[in-house]
Amino acid sequence: MLDHVELLGFAAAFLTTIAFIPQVVQVWKSKSTDGLSLTTYLIFVTGVFLWFLYGLNIGSLSMIIANFITVILALIIIYFIIKSKK
Repeated sequence: MLDHVELLGFAAAFLTTIAFIPQVVQVWKSKSTDGLSLTTYLIFVTGVFLWFLYGLNIGSLSMIIANFITVILALIIIYFIIKSKK
């Protein structure tokens, strides 16, 4: 059974994770990354990956799931940023 703190974590995780979906969809459809910073996304994805590892270490399912999905979404954007620079 999930406690109230973990439920709060899932609510926060859901909102912060889905916040990236519109950006991924826009980049995917337009194939344009104008205005997006590779450095910012690299720093961001590193931080989110560390949060994922932290979630693994403390056994927080909400942190594990949300940060795993967010890393994947950010990596998609990074892929398009790098691809557009070639």
